[in-house]
Amino acid sequence: MPLYVISCIDKPNSLALRMATRPAHLAYAHSEGLPATVKLGGPYLDEKGDMAGSLIIVEAPDLTAAEKFSQNDPYRCAGLFQSVEIRPFRITNNAMGNS
Repeated sequence: MPLYVISCIDKPNSLALRMATRPAHLAYAHSEGLPATVKLGGPYLDEKGDMAGSLIIVEAPDLTAAEKFSQNDPYRCAGLFQSVEIRPFRITNNAMGNS
């Protein structure tokens, strides 16, 4: 099944909204029966080390399913993101499990 990268940048000065919405976002990402399955995810960090966006790699049957997954993310529903970009992705190197 294809992979898609969902890259999201938070609106400026929105850390409080991110933190308030985080439990719902994490519960959503771990839910079953979604249009896409999270394979890898985590926050982008700003220069201070604060969370400032999200990178999520999902497995989905097509781009439409990846977009539906993103549209229903509690972070996105709360209006946290300044921008969202979804692109097809292929792994060519994976050393994450070898550290």
